[in-house]
Parts: sequence; structure tokens; C-alpha cells
Amino acid sequence: MGPVVAQPKKTSIHLVRKTAFAGVATRKDHLLLTIKSDHRRTSPRVRNTEQVSAGTFHLEVKLLSPAEVDSELISWLRESYELSA
Repeated sequence: MGPVVAQPKKTSIHLVRKTAFAGVATRKDHLLLTIKSDHRRTSPRVRNTEQVSAGTFHLEVKLLSPAEVDSELISWLRESYELSA
């Protein structure tokens, strides 16, 4: 994707280009990945969608294993990275 800065927060880590494009929070048995998007995604992988402004959504994806970081999820992260230019 390109340069990324990891910004540790109290309960998560934000992944930042010029603005945050994703965040990772730990839970007892999984990671919760939040991805910035300019549209809603209709995927069973997205467990929650929050519209934070007129054209910005936060999509929550529950990750139980590294194998779940597949080409689909990476493409979502690439799109989010580009939004943060």
C-alpha cells in the first residue's frame, strides 16, 4: 500500500496515512478491525457499520485467525488507504 504509521491509543491501534484508515482493537478471543469506507458493504464479514459523516462509514470486521486476512479484506484496506490520501 505505502507508508503507514501505527498510532497506539488507549484501547486500540490506529493505522494512519494522512488520516486514520483503519483501527485494530483486541478482544478476549479475536481482533476487531475497523475500516474506513466511503460506502456501506453488504458482506456477512461486516458485523457492524456506522455512518460517521455524509460520505464516511466505519466497517467492523471480527478476525478470529490470520487466515481471515485474505485478498478481499486486503482490497478493502487498500481502498481505505486511498481514501486517506
